Amino acid sequence: MKKLADQEIRWGILGVGNVCEVKSAPAMQLIPNSKIVAVMRRNKEKAKDYASRHQISKWYSDAQELIHDPEVNAIYIATPPNAHLELCRLVAEAGKPVYVEKPMARTFSECQKMIEICEQNNVPLYVAYYRRRLPHFMKIKELIDSGAIGSVRTVHIDLKQALIPGLVAGSDENWRIDPEIAGGGYFFDLASHQLDLLDFFFGPITQASGYCSNQGKAYRAEDIVVGNFVFENGVLGSGNWCFTSAEESTIDQIIIYGNKGKISFETFGKGEFLMEIDGKKTEHFSFELPKHIQQPLIETIVGDLLGTDECPSTGVSGARTNWVMDELTKRRIG
Repeated sequence: MKKLADQEIRWGILGVGNVCEVKSAPAMQLIPNSKIVAVMRRNKEKAKDYASRHQISKWYSDAQELIHDPEVNAIYIATPPNAHLELCRLVAEAGKPVYVEKPMARTFSECQKMIEICEQNNVPLYVAYYRRRLPHFMKIKELIDSGAIGSVRTVHIDLKQALIPGLVAGSDENWRIDPEIAGGGYFFDLASHQLDLLDFFFGPITQASGYCSNQGKAYRAEDIVVGNFVFENGVLGSGNWCFTSAEESTIDQIIIYGNKGKISFETFGKGEFLMEIDGKKTEHFSFELPKHIQQPLIETIVGDLLGTDECPSTGVSGARTNWVMDELTKRRIG
């Protein structure tokens, strides 16, 4: 069913920062029946510069002006998380679909409010957990669902990075370690991708418990998190995230263990993974990733709005990830 009466998606973007340079926004210009018609950033010069470099005709420094631009019929909120709830409210009340960056908000409570606001205004809400549509992760899900490694027993996340993680894109200001802006530290920025991906593989996590601490004292947010979780389907999981480790300890690995074999992969690396089955030779799978990494997901959003596809990353699924992060970090020590 079409969610828009229009024949094309005319995007307006709130907050054209680093993520909009290559990862997301350029894809909106390449997808059929999709284009960007306006962008907004509080800094007028930066908004104008972005529009000029990306051949976009209109730019604003006021969010309300872009939201109420009659040519814009869908809005991408690409700001830090502290602005997501209020901007979502303004967009939904204007009757326009919302696509919001991850994490969806700073807390599960804010996510719930965003869902309620969009439901009240009868507009769809999508979240930028784009790994759900990357080819190697879709292949992993296919293998899990087909029973290639047997019945899945457990999954373990191991993410250790130095004080300045190589996984974090450069930006003008490091808001990712300010809890008032981001909700937490690098855990909220990076682990959110991993936890959402596991939700994609196995379904919702229904129980979660963990501990966090600020061991390095380099900033106010947590810099280490450990925890355990239980999926609705009975799979058990664990995670260890540390952002003050030695360079030699750097690791980005998730291992899914079944009763016939295991699958191991990096969340933030190349489009590759290994599958090891009892009595068989290790299989190496490799896929080419798109230049604009969000393009496959955005294609599903355009299709969902026009009635030809279904987007796998919604406000409901995105909120589940925030709930898990809240549960894993609520027991702070030290």
